Amino acid sequence: MSKHTINTVSAAGLLITLGIIYGDIGTSPLYVMKAIIGKQPINADLVLGGISCVFWTLTIQTTFKYVLLTLRADNKGEGGIFSLYALVRRTKRKWLVWPAIIGGSALLADGIITPPISVSSAIEGLRVYNPDIPTVPIVIAILTALFVIQQFGTKFIGNFFGPMMMIWFLMIGVLGVVEITEYPMVLKALNPYYAIHMITTYPGGFWLLGAVFLCTTGAEALYSDLGHCGKKNIRITWMFVKTMLVLNYFGQGAYLMQHIGGVLNDESPFFAMMPSWWVIPGIVIATAAAIVASQALISGSFTLINEAMRLNFWPKARVVYPTNFRGQLYVPSINWFMMIGCIGITLFFKESSGMEAAYGLAIIITMLSTTMLLTYYLYMKRVSIILIGFLLLLFLTVEVAFLIANLNKFPHGGWITLLIAYGLISLMMSWYEARKIRNRFVEFVRLKDYQNLMRDLSHDFSIPKYATHLVYLTSANMRDEIEAKVMYSILQKQPKRADVYWFVHVDVLDEPYTLEYEVTEILKGNIIRVDFRLGFRVEPRINLMFRKVVEDLVKNFEVDITSRYESLGRKNLIGDFRFVVMEKFLSYENELPFYEKIIMDIYFLLKHISLSEERAFGLDTSSVTIEKVPLIVAPIREINLKRVRRSNVKQPVD
Repeated sequence: MSKHTINTVSAAGLLITLGIIYGDIGTSPLYVMKAIIGKQPINADLVLGGISCVFWTLTIQTTFKYVLLTLRADNKGEGGIFSLYALVRRTKRKWLVWPAIIGGSALLADGIITPPISVSSAIEGLRVYNPDIPTVPIVIAILTALFVIQQFGTKFIGNFFGPMMMIWFLMIGVLGVVEITEYPMVLKALNPYYAIHMITTYPGGFWLLGAVFLCTTGAEALYSDLGHCGKKNIRITWMFVKTMLVLNYFGQGAYLMQHIGGVLNDESPFFAMMPSWWVIPGIVIATAAAIVASQALISGSFTLINEAMRLNFWPKARVVYPTNFRGQLYVPSINWFMMIGCIGITLFFKESSGMEAAYGLAIIITMLSTTMLLTYYLYMKRVSIILIGFLLLLFLTVEVAFLIANLNKFPHGGWITLLIAYGLISLMMSWYEARKIRNRFVEFVRLKDYQNLMRDLSHDFSIPKYATHLVYLTSANMRDEIEAKVMYSILQKQPKRADVYWFVHVDVLDEPYTLEYEVTEILKGNIIRVDFRLGFRVEPRINLMFRKVVEDLVKNFEVDITSRYESLGRKNLIGDFRFVVMEKFLSYENELPFYEKIIMDIYFLLKHISLSEERAFGLDTSSVTIEKVPLIVAPIREINLKRVRRSNVKQPVD
């Protein structure tokens, strides 16, 4: 199904939206009320206050902030924190990179705990029948299978995502209605008084916001998946999803109100309120919904990393497109990293109750980062300062309260996700800063100063021909400039005689799916520059794209690619093309400050283990030459080298 079809409001589009968007937030009833009640005796203030907090959190944070407001900040139909950053970075405010990187890293880190907590919460429903059943092996087996199948594409799974989530939401809604009819007085929790009362007067009530926050952790993923479904489909389906979620939460509240004074003892009220004959089908449906939630998050992580690479936040990694579905991709290194992380989380916590105690601390940091970027986006759009101030105050009040409450999770395992987030932030910032340091010292020269030399070189038959067509990748943004190292490679390092010199520049745009090129003939029939303008979600398959450009030029009689070798030219054979990639390494001839030295050391370590330049640009390795170039960003200014002259020594006399 095409992107346009999915973004169109239709029955099919709405069904697909249910399957893609709401996995995380939709499975939250499995564990939210269990986390709020914990092991303390059930009482009315706790139940009504917890349900009221959940309702108003879904209303203010998810509905108002994300569904109504943040979805407006779409980048040509794409969403997510990196898309939002791509929108606001055009203003050249350098500090905006910090909330983007911090938020993206925290989202990835917290994503490692989402699949284990969703699957564990579903599988633990089996304890209704057997309290001693070992759930950890089952959870690990499901997670392992889920990550292994990623490499084959998820088209066959995606076909049942929508119908599966429709069944899930209808089930949780019906279960909620049944319990509400047993105790309709629970509906008074719609009054925000009960939420405020619990937070301000119930012992430890404020810290329970850390558990309440779990009901909205999927809101950020909802924004990230904007490009897959479109804002209209999301807004329409959210009305249905929120209704079903609220019904189920209030249903769990009604069940708990009928058991005042009791203790859950790690039993989930979600499964406890099910009729005994429905528990097994309910567990099966819940497990399927948890798998959908996990799959959506894994796919979202691949997209997030792909965007990070295009924005120069992440080292180049191998990206595979297992199906023809636009936007579906697979990043092997991230897949196995997440699998190891998810299995490690499962083995460390063992129970979903332990994961609940750690879950959410990192994602609230992402939400705060989104608030900062969104505020600047509204300012950029010239929204009223008074309105921006009100929104900023509202969201910061809610999110800072959640952040403080979630800090209570730090010693209970929240430190794990923060540690992972810190590692990812360090990696992204090191890569970003190193590229800035490196680019600061790249020397460019004017092409017109070398045109005559290059033309003469093409006709110097005393030099063996290097290639008929010689292609260099260049980072020069100005069409009349080129790196000094490129000219050194052509003219001095090893004079490279060619009939046609091509300079190819790739400009990654802030828009997601742009796919354009422009050709500039610098010296007729001898020097040609091709500028590709690609969206940050477009795979740079330069080999294929360049071939297409050449075919178009030949079709329009703008270039002749017939071989210039006499014997081959007579047969009208196509000339050979050779790409030259300049691979930089850090020269010893540098005198860097301590901070920059550490950054550059990290950069080149990451570069060593990341994807090579030629593979990252999709170049055919059989036609690529790699040239090592020393990178001198801070040359040693002076060497105190002293010449010593041999003193006059008298020769011995015979």
